[in-house]
Amino acid sequence: MADTSETPATTTERQSKPQAAEIIKWGDVEDEEETASTSEDKVASQLEDKLTIDDSEKVDKFLEEPQDSNIQAVTAGDTPYTSATTFEDLNLTPELLKGLYVEMKFKKPSKIQAISLPMILTPPYKDLIAQAHNGSGKTTCFVLGMLSRIDPNARRPQALCICPTRELSIQNLEVLRKMGKYTGITSECAVPMDSANDRPRSRPPIFAQVVIGTPGTIKRLMSQKKLSVTDMRVLVFDEADHMLAKDGFQDDSLRIMKDIERVNNHCQILLFSATFDETVKNFVSRIVRKDYNQLFVKKEELSLDAIKQYKVYCPDELAKILVIKDRILEVGEKLGQTIIFVSSKRSAGMLHKALVELGYEVTTIHGALTHEDRDKIVKEFKDGLTQVLISTDLLARGFDQQQVNLVINYDLPVKFESPNEPNYEVYLHRIGRAGRFGRKGAVFNFVMDDRDRMIMEKIETYFGTQVAEVPSWDSEEDFKVALKAAGLL
Repeated sequence: MADTSETPATTTERQSKPQAAEIIKWGDVEDEEETASTSEDKVASQLEDKLTIDDSEKVDKFLEEPQDSNIQAVTAGDTPYTSATTFEDLNLTPELLKGLYVEMKFKKPSKIQAISLPMILTPPYKDLIAQAHNGSGKTTCFVLGMLSRIDPNARRPQALCICPTRELSIQNLEVLRKMGKYTGITSECAVPMDSANDRPRSRPPIFAQVVIGTPGTIKRLMSQKKLSVTDMRVLVFDEADHMLAKDGFQDDSLRIMKDIERVNNHCQILLFSATFDETVKNFVSRIVRKDYNQLFVKKEELSLDAIKQYKVYCPDELAKILVIKDRILEVGEKLGQTIIFVSSKRSAGMLHKALVELGYEVTTIHGALTHEDRDKIVKEFKDGLTQVLISTDLLARGFDQQQVNLVINYDLPVKFESPNEPNYEVYLHRIGRAGRFGRKGAVFNFVMDDRDRMIMEKIETYFGTQVAEVPSWDSEEDFKVALKAAGLL
């Protein structure tokens, strides 16, 4: 990680160099455009410092127990499953229980954990397709599943987790190392590195028992025979709907699955996400073993109750910026951290410049930044050193920061190929960055023109909800009322 004395605001902007042609991908991510070996033998040690998040000073005033969601479980075959009321019910090792209670500070399983973990950990270890609310504890399900299936005496890869971005890969590795602190289980992160660390030299094979990384890097390590899959017991796809969507990482994901199946017919596949549209759901059901288990939540129930959603009608772009400056950041500066989602890195750069000129210290992240800068920005935000983060959809999925209580959709999410159609899945993932694990949160959706109105109406219809309107974009009192209704004031 670069050691620099410059402020995050100036550092981030300067790293964003103009390009002749802008290639827009999901989340503005350029991770998987890899040409040479990027997972060096030093990756784990280089990322180690970035995974240390200081939680000692964090106090969350807005924590509530998560509300039970109506999770529908569909099991296959005759295997009996009993929901776990305590972690002891899962027959975990003392080392894992210590990690859950001492390091993770958990008290009991959440609803998704209580239902899914027995399915994951009970022989014959059937495949699982699992959908649940953002912030409901899905990461713990598959991380605990991987750690529980490892033979600590076998020093070779036994669990593999594929994630859409390096940020999510690093975050999941952080959770795994924290949860598995007392187990002695080894782990490694396989993600793209910057060109300076991207030398085409030979590297030793991976001995880590758990490997977490992005699909392009994992696929290449497997093709180079650096990552053995003959003893793989668990294969996890985090944000599985995107990993297996045609406009996502479907080709790489299927290749990884087939290469494992070719030498290993006993690998359990776990697919986790907050969203599965019908097309992806039907496709996924065809690629797992026929006797798989599944957990689903109706789409009407996915719009998180703990998060208060608002729409704000703004007459122009200047009004949107003034709402952020005068109505949200000024009123909500003591309420925790804020993420502002935009549609592109150009929009991110414009908003960043405007807020910095108005005297706000903000950081901005998008796919065009170097990996080193992205890691630095995420760590500073997670450490609480910065309070406002502008992001493309790079951080829409899976990014877990419990101090985030405000999310602003500066640009409403739309499908790249159909700009008049909302991206419902991305909307749900964006608003899920607030109100993590039952915490209170508020989302402000900016509506500026007729197209925005149409998109917002479609979102409301799709989720079967009515998003409350802030009566006036220029009224401080109206925003205070909104934040009070959200339980944040």
